[in-house]
Amino acid sequence: MNYLFSVQEAEQLDQQDQLASFKKEFYIKPDQIYLDGNSLGLLSKRAENSVLQLLDSWKSFGIEGWMEGEHPWFTLSETLGEKTAPLIGAKPHEVIVTGSITTNLHQLVSTFYHPEGKRTKIAADELNFPSDIYTLQSQVELKGRDPKQELIKAGSEDSYVLSLSDIEKVLTDDVALLLLPSVLYRSGQLLPIKEITEMAQQKGIIVGFDLAHSIGAVPHELHEWGVDFAVWCHYKYMNNGPGGTGGLYVHEKHHDKMPGLKGWFGSDKTKQFDMEHTFTKADGAGAYQIGTPHILSTAPLIGSLELFEEAGMNRLREKSLSQTGYMISFIQKELSEEAFEIVTPLDQHKRGGHVALRHPEAASICKALKHEGVIPDFRAPDIIRLAPAAMYTSYQDVLEGLSRLKKIMQTKSYKNFENKRNVIA
Repeated sequence: MNYLFSVQEAEQLDQQDQLASFKKEFYIKPDQIYLDGNSLGLLSKRAENSVLQLLDSWKSFGIEGWMEGEHPWFTLSETLGEKTAPLIGAKPHEVIVTGSITTNLHQLVSTFYHPEGKRTKIAADELNFPSDIYTLQSQVELKGRDPKQELIKAGSEDSYVLSLSDIEKVLTDDVALLLLPSVLYRSGQLLPIKEITEMAQQKGIIVGFDLAHSIGAVPHELHEWGVDFAVWCHYKYMNNGPGGTGGLYVHEKHHDKMPGLKGWFGSDKTKQFDMEHTFTKADGAGAYQIGTPHILSTAPLIGSLELFEEAGMNRLREKSLSQTGYMISFIQKELSEEAFEIVTPLDQHKRGGHVALRHPEAASICKALKHEGVIPDFRAPDIIRLAPAAMYTSYQDVLEGLSRLKKIMQTKSYKNFENKRNVIA
């Protein structure tokens, strides 16, 4: 679109926004422009209330809270898994709220990765988040094998995006399992999940995805696409709070598989308290739980999911694409004289929920933005990530945040800050 980037235009876009009313549900600092929802989402009033509700259930019921109250703890993970399932296009029994990305990935890789015969390798990519790679290295080592030999990574021609041909190169006959992110955390590229799944499964390869940067921002159809498994966190676009409980998905065609890591809460609930030393697994994705549910870290998700049910993933995606498109247009038009390189795909079908800018002084620019009340995200060595969260970011917020960035670049005020990341980037 041919935007004017005026305050009046931004106000008009906000008036037309069907999701505008959700902003009042969140705690937002006055005069702060929060563009880091892809790293940590903001607290909503409903999430706060659901935490208080579960604290009250602990206070009121004590141990009886496992079976009493509005949200009994014993089945909370399953209940919230059912409510999360529509966001990723899964069946209710294919999803469970549990663990963290890394523990869930350990669980599912240990369940699906059984090197035998010529199929001994795991395929990943060189742009993936380090924790996923650490997990894969560990799982290969636990099988008594060498990650330098058995873990292969798809390369990228430009170090920012992956092509289907890049991925296809590592789908060799000796690969047993493929793990990829749905959205690349640095560039914001949305991978073609359906096409990748079909391509890999035709070669007999199990396919899993890390949905950390897509759940809550991008609709998926994991069941229909036949994705074998997936993991994610809930603290980014899902607004479940720092360290909030994650989730996992296992396609129902695999529900006969014994968990690679057995744990008490993976038991059939009718038999769990029989205290037998023989593990009787649950029927659905709940079988892949390991330990006791983290009730207070799960609590915010109760309120957050209410908001997602009301907003609807399709409307959230539509607004997200509109706002990231608005950002890209501003950068191309208003910041064309600066040394920014947009590394996020311009094609909206290939874009997740954030815009990534490359700049040689990215760290100092991010510090200057924070000084001006704009919260971005820095990723070493030279990436600025800007993420408008459709649930609570207005067009006026986006315009004001970018206008402050323009001022920083014109005045070169970022030169007042060291071009070096902080401990938490």
